[in-house]
Amino acid sequence: MLEPPPTGSEQDKAEALLIAFSQQVQQLNTDYPYWDKVKRLNADSISPTQLWFALKWLRQSGRTLLKFGKYTFSYTINDEILESLHHFDMNIGGSLTHSLIIPTENKNTYLISSIMEEAIASSQMEGAATTRKVAKDMLRKKEKPRDKSQQMILNNYRTIQYIKEHAEDCFSIEKLKEIHRLITENTLDNEQESGAFRNHNDIIIMDNITGDVAHVPPDYNTLEELLADVELFFNRNSSLFIHPIIKAIIIHFIVSYIHPFIDGNGRTARALFYWYMVQHGYWLIEYISISRSIYKTKKMYERAFLYTEYDENDLTYFILYHLRTMKKAFEELKVYLKRKTEENKSISLLTTIKGINARQAQIIQMVKEKANIMFTVSEIENRFGISNFTARSDLEGLVKIDLLSVIQLNKVKKSYVKSQAFDSLIAQKTKTVE
Repeated sequence: MLEPPPTGSEQDKAEALLIAFSQQVQQLNTDYPYWDKVKRLNADSISPTQLWFALKWLRQSGRTLLKFGKYTFSYTINDEILESLHHFDMNIGGSLTHSLIIPTENKNTYLISSIMEEAIASSQMEGAATTRKVAKDMLRKKEKPRDKSQQMILNNYRTIQYIKEHAEDCFSIEKLKEIHRLITENTLDNEQESGAFRNHNDIIIMDNITGDVAHVPPDYNTLEELLADVELFFNRNSSLFIHPIIKAIIIHFIVSYIHPFIDGNGRTARALFYWYMVQHGYWLIEYISISRSIYKTKKMYERAFLYTEYDENDLTYFILYHLRTMKKAFEELKVYLKRKTEENKSISLLTTIKGINARQAQIIQMVKEKANIMFTVSEIENRFGISNFTARSDLEGLVKIDLLSVIQLNKVKKSYVKSQAFDSLIAQKTKTVE
């Protein structure tokens, strides 16, 4: 179990004040360590307890206080947070056009793929047991979920699409219930709990490693007051300026902390973070799977919650974790786009073949990379964000020029696969173009 910070004596605190603003203490505070790290830091002639209280004094400078119901939270903006906010303002928001970062011709494909990644990772964090490949196939082919795990992923996918459609709407408690209903549909033991606030306190959050109690949510009788404050915080700009990214992260934390539902609170909180970011102009967040990066560091994610609660509700720990995770996710997006740019060079060559459009060129590229791939009309429709008629026309067009073959799966459904003549025809056509 996480060790709480020391309480210390008044003398400890008074002595700590004398060194709080020294260069040494400021340097040790650079990455905002919690007590479990502070007690192991090597500080000349300063005991771990003294150092902890020196850091606490230092962190009081410029601290922002927030109240939700009877609970007080706070955070401090340090240099790392300022640098991160500047980085994201310059790269994921503002008036930059999509085409400067996301190629216009592939915008829908990238967006659909990122939404799928976000839906899968957010569900996996809550126990969905399936692979990304199986989950993506289910979403692309619009197949009926086979189990609870796939249903969770489909729900998350639909929820993100719902948020995109309602991004400009004001947040409300009823909207919160609707998002939870979408996220939990057909996944709860008691379906009446979907979209409904908990009406009891028989719920505690356990540490997944030790089994100890990690968090006891607020009394259910206070939910109405707490969520009314969340609604105000989401919708209104007070005289106190809070950077939109910081505000989105705080919303993520507070909804998780309040734990208004029996289940699905984490997925709901991450959906609200996504909603607030999109609403406030950070359009590139639609292409970044934050949950995928969080899933890779799930233990650190859980620890950031605990650090905040154990250290007098200091949100700085969670804010720093979230910003660091966003940076990793953004770097992964850049690597992904670089790889796709290289693939697009090959696709561009294919589009010069007479009768081949950009989507068909991408389908051909996928066949070149994976010979046993099978396509359905609904999958192509969903993958590229196009109509059923257009998807069918693209596939039938490739059949007509003998690059794909049709396999009849049943009386109604059919799939499209690589034709026997595919390799020789592609070699011939690309050679002609060159």
